[in-house]
Amino acid sequence: MTRRLFRILAALGLAASLGGFAAPACAEKRVALVVGNNDYKNVPKLLKAVNDARTMGDTLKQLGFSVMVAENQSRQQFSETLLAFDKAIEPGDTAFFFYAGHGFEIAGQNYLLPTDVPAATEGQEELVRDASILADRIVERLQNKKARTSILVFDACRNNPFERKGTRAVAGGGGLAPMTQLPEGVFSVFSAGPRQTALDRLSNDDANPNSVFTRTFAKELLKPGENLVQVAQRTRRAVSEMADTVKHRQVPVYFDQMVDDVFLSGLAKDAVARSDDPPPQKLAALPPVSVPQMPKEESLNAPIASFSRHNGGWSVTFSFADPTLGISWRMAGAGDFRETGFIDTLDPRTRKRMPNPSIELPPDAQAGTIEVRYVDQSGDMQGPFPIRFDPEAALIRDQRKILDMTSTSWLSFREFNGLLVYYTHLVSYRCAIREVRIGIDTAVPNQVLKMPPCDMRDPSAVSAGMPLYMKLAPSTKSVSVELTYRDGSVSEIKSFRSANRSNN
Repeated sequence: MTRRLFRILAALGLAASLGGFAAPACAEKRVALVVGNNDYKNVPKLLKAVNDARTMGDTLKQLGFSVMVAENQSRQQFSETLLAFDKAIEPGDTAFFFYAGHGFEIAGQNYLLPTDVPAATEGQEELVRDASILADRIVERLQNKKARTSILVFDACRNNPFERKGTRAVAGGGGLAPMTQLPEGVFSVFSAGPRQTALDRLSNDDANPNSVFTRTFAKELLKPGENLVQVAQRTRRAVSEMADTVKHRQVPVYFDQMVDDVFLSGLAKDAVARSDDPPPQKLAALPPVSVPQMPKEESLNAPIASFSRHNGGWSVTFSFADPTLGISWRMAGAGDFRETGFIDTLDPRTRKRMPNPSIELPPDAQAGTIEVRYVDQSGDMQGPFPIRFDPEAALIRDQRKILDMTSTSWLSFREFNGLLVYYTHLVSYRCAIREVRIGIDTAVPNQVLKMPPCDMRDPSAVSAGMPLYMKLAPSTKSVSVELTYRDGSVSEIKSFRSANRSNN
């Protein structure tokens, strides 16, 4: 009882600190820097980047952020602005960085281009690096300031700004590369996927002052009860659909390293106060931030479940931190608990037979809640503990894991009346894949490889008539592959050589 009271008081203390009234100097706050660069001197000017920054600044102010707006920044001005942003951030803060302007990727690293970036040509990549802002460095700065939550949004996926007629462009790509290796507590959003360009407008009659991405993202941010992932997903869907209307491909992507859900505008839609918890404090003039919910009682040995799909259905494996003498389960509201039985192995901690940690579910099992309970080392029954089962999400997660672990098997070559490249492995795990792109004798995958549709009833089935290979010219030396997964994230580019049938 004492421990529970302490947790309740601690949560209420945190809620009060969010209000900004009589709070200590170290109270968590929201700070944002938005940058928009239009007036480039040596590369093509942009039309809407400054407007995008102003719109995002207004949006973030409505969400309770202290906002710094910077426009048309030279290299020195950009550096001074980032220093000012550093000084505004204190440990535990939520930091939001938004950039609209030219961005450029060189050797997998992202650079934000100030307005005085020089006009570089082939072999002058170092000029661009020295004159630009490294995006990864912004992440490092926020980590050094110990921001609790860091959100970075880049509306910078445009054409290569260094391309000139009659000259060879600096080696790199317009737009930005995926930022997949983010530290904990960082969330990043890109206005378009790798090698995609972001639309400023849908047509010549489109009078909206903002880019297609920013106009959508700003609206989604203000919708109450949506966490960051939901905001990114809804933005991705809406932008992709709008781009499709003009036969353009633009699919925003996001990379999520958040531990907890983050709500910038109001509480989760399904957040309901428990009847035995005290009502939340009412504080006047609070910005629309998420008030922490009362902590639930901690579970000392709540199981973790992993799901695996096979031809016969689902295997569910439970993991416990402490020894167990018996495990039982049921689908919520569906009859009595069933024992899992035992395996022919002694648990060295208990010197008794180890309970079977796995159960099987039929292939057509519906979404629901699995209730698990166990007998602890003292012989007492613990639980039941609820575990959510979502077949589609579990299938995608399981197949994605397999694809990551078996990337050397994505393609294989065979000589038969020419050169054949087989992609049977990708077809077998296609439910986790949104798009496959390949490049023939190039390190840049530049064409789409069409996959059969996913059949949730038999997701790994490879049936007669499915295309499983391509016929290539006998002189083909290599094929590069890049996967876009169902969640919008993108794999590393893998290269396969036809000569030795091995993956680089």
